[in-house]
Amino acid sequence: MSEIRFYHLERQTLDQVLPALLSKALSGGRRIVLKAPNAQEAERLNAHLWTYDPNSFIPHGSEKDGHAEHQPVWITAKDENPNAADVLILSGGVESALLGDFALCCDMLDGRDPEAVSAARTRWKDYKDAGHDITYWQQGPQGWDKKAG
Repeated sequence: MSEIRFYHLERQTLDQVLPALLSKALSGGRRIVLKAPNAQEAERLNAHLWTYDPNSFIPHGSEKDGHAEHQPVWITAKDENPNAADVLILSGGVESALLGDFALCCDMLDGRDPEAVSAARTRWKDYKDAGHDITYWQQGPQGWDKKAG
């Protein structure tokens, strides 16, 4: 079973936390698939990672860029793992039928959206019932605090 971490975004947006999360995973030798709710959002995230900090670089690509097998971070709206990633990041409330293909799944939920929080509770129950190892992380003043799991 996969390890699933729910990241409850309250103090910062996905755009603000994503670069650090990706950098940490990459520094540990991980490969990542970032699944967005649609192709437009996937390309927006792709563009964001090119421009968020002129002094930083996170190697990544999307369908528009091609060569998925060479991309340490692959950004997509499809349920796929074309870069043989071991980490899956889910954004915008998306789900994946491929959870078992990844050692770790990070479910990023927008804590300012009551519908997103409600949907995340349903996913939590479904993942728990399926036997996954689940933890819940909430943004605190000093970073991420493990609250459950």
